[in-house]
Amino acid sequence: MQKKDISVGLDIGTTKIVAMIGKKNENGKLEVIAMGKARSLGVHRGVVTNIVQTIDSIKAAIEDAERQADLKINSVTVGIAGQHIRSLQHSDYITRTNADDVINDRDIDALVANVHKLVMLPGEEIIHVLPQEFRIDGQTDIHEPRGMYGGRLETNFHIVVGQVASIKNIGRCVKDAGLEVADITLEPLASADAVLSQEEKEAGVVLVDIGGGTSDVAIFKDGIIRHTAVIPFGGNVITDDIKEGLSIIEKQAELLKIKFGSAWPGENNDNEIVSIPGLRGREPKEITLRNLSKIINARMIEIIEQVYEEIKNYGHEVQSKKLIAGLVLTGGGSQLKHIKQLVEYVTGMDTRIGFPNEHLANVGFEEELSSPQFATAVGLVLKGMEKAELRTPAVSDPKAEKIEALLPKEPEPVIEEPVKEEVEAKQIQPKKRQNFFDSWADKFKRFLDSDE
Repeated sequence: MQKKDISVGLDIGTTKIVAMIGKKNENGKLEVIAMGKARSLGVHRGVVTNIVQTIDSIKAAIEDAERQADLKINSVTVGIAGQHIRSLQHSDYITRTNADDVINDRDIDALVANVHKLVMLPGEEIIHVLPQEFRIDGQTDIHEPRGMYGGRLETNFHIVVGQVASIKNIGRCVKDAGLEVADITLEPLASADAVLSQEEKEAGVVLVDIGGGTSDVAIFKDGIIRHTAVIPFGGNVITDDIKEGLSIIEKQAELLKIKFGSAWPGENNDNEIVSIPGLRGREPKEITLRNLSKIINARMIEIIEQVYEEIKNYGHEVQSKKLIAGLVLTGGGSQLKHIKQLVEYVTGMDTRIGFPNEHLANVGFEEELSSPQFATAVGLVLKGMEKAELRTPAVSDPKAEKIEALLPKEPEPVIEEPVKEEVEAKQIQPKKRQNFFDSWADKFKRFLDSDE
């Protein structure tokens, strides 16, 4: 196993931080070899609100993963989300100097460089520039322009933009935890790599990653990313609603949501009751499951309606009919009971739950990888694999480094300077220069004499 075949993904979520180490097996597929987890402190709705607490949480997750894999983590592929993320469409072109040369990577890079010159709103920065369809001299619907001829190269771009301060805060937390940021990736794009098939992306599909603080949306059609959005509501908002609506503490509300919660209120009867222990000797509180599901249902409908609004913003009112593969739900919130039925009822689109183990060849962590809440972490590892050749090794072996430090180093070869040759050259050089000027003076004198 080579170090370049190992990738580390760091998912900095609102409720948890996951450091996942993966490697390529002999068949070229991803195999997870370690998964460090820690409770996320200092992150609210995908945005860092407390630097010190976030650094401590990252260190705890990294140390857990290093202990499992017996490797030292050097660099990570970090996911970014949050309500500050927005996306936009942009068209640009370049005129090539020589249309007889084939289009190559330099031309694509020149197009992307043009996009990075765009003026964003104050405090914003471009995170991703994703080319879509290309046009060459008016010819449309070109997905791969490399190797073709043409003078004018045009394309549509999907641009993802975020707040500079939020991006820098994440980078600082990672660096202060002793790590190098290999790459920053939008979390819904990472989750899409983990749970979507190429056939679904071709047919048209909407990925909805319901996390703790946000719900991320990514729409694909014809194998191309078409639209991304971040909705500032997630599982934590549902927990807060349960806490306020039933007058219980947050820990009890979270447990109720996970164990007894349902997104479909008609599923429970009025006589189904859960007893919650009272605080410090107080009487237990009885809660009906129907009331619990009504609270969850109301918030989930709000989230789903915002997702459906993003689908309509992508295209027309009937655009959902063109997305043949429907909706794929992932993230911790997708584990809520009967959520698939509620989404189909509200949107009228076919829906399935996306699991991150669909593209893995794994022999360990079967329970974790069968849970949608780790889809982003798996996707970040896959993203890191794509750029493994272009970055420093993500991990190193502490034992090998210690052994290498103890080995005697070979003495560096001594290169002798050719002193004599330099001296001779210096002696010859003025002589040649003198001969040149002497001959030129003689010619000039003969020229003057001939005029006379």
